[in-house]
Amino acid sequence: MSNEAYLSNTDAKTPATLGFLTVIEHPDHGLFGGYLVLSSTGRPVEFHCTAPLKPNRAQEILYGPSLEPFLYGEQIGGTLLGKAESRPAAVYTNCEAALAVREHVSTPVALVLPSDDRTAGETPESVDGRILRVDGVHNGRPNLVTFQLGRNRLALPERHADDRELITQGTAVLADSFDLMEPFGRIREAIEEAQRAVR
Repeated sequence: MSNEAYLSNTDAKTPATLGFLTVIEHPDHGLFGGYLVLSSTGRPVEFHCTAPLKPNRAQEILYGPSLEPFLYGEQIGGTLLGKAESRPAAVYTNCEAALAVREHVSTPVALVLPSDDRTAGETPESVDGRILRVDGVHNGRPNLVTFQLGRNRLALPERHADDRELITQGTAVLADSFDLMEPFGRIREAIEEAQRAVR
């Protein structure tokens, strides 16, 4: 997996930074990962994206329901976070399967939930701190613990529920003023721009 884009500036020394990790699926090319680190003022400190990754049929069969967490978390997320120079206070993702990267890094990783994530067939929103299953039934993913941080709704894998305190202490001031969903749009547009540039 290669790094296709990188941005660095003098904000790299800013002590409080936030990381944003996402994976975008392209129907023809496969999965593209993007990782953006923002300063406390919302300015980019670093940006990395991957070359496309497409599992073959044998991998789909052999990995079964563990394929997405492996690809999103270990292969894509692990590579992007490993290459980054900045060490943010927390990493946020909008892809549940990318939470698997937490098994490979010491930084807390949280899922950013839409303001209303209830769709047909999903469990109603939980009370703060209760366990909520937001994934499909029997897909091998963990139960999630949800909580509110400022104006943002977050979820953590149950086994890393203690990360809530680290996230709250390390990023509460920033997250209170940040719309934690907004940077994922920036990443998507940057990846799409990089794809257009190589055509």
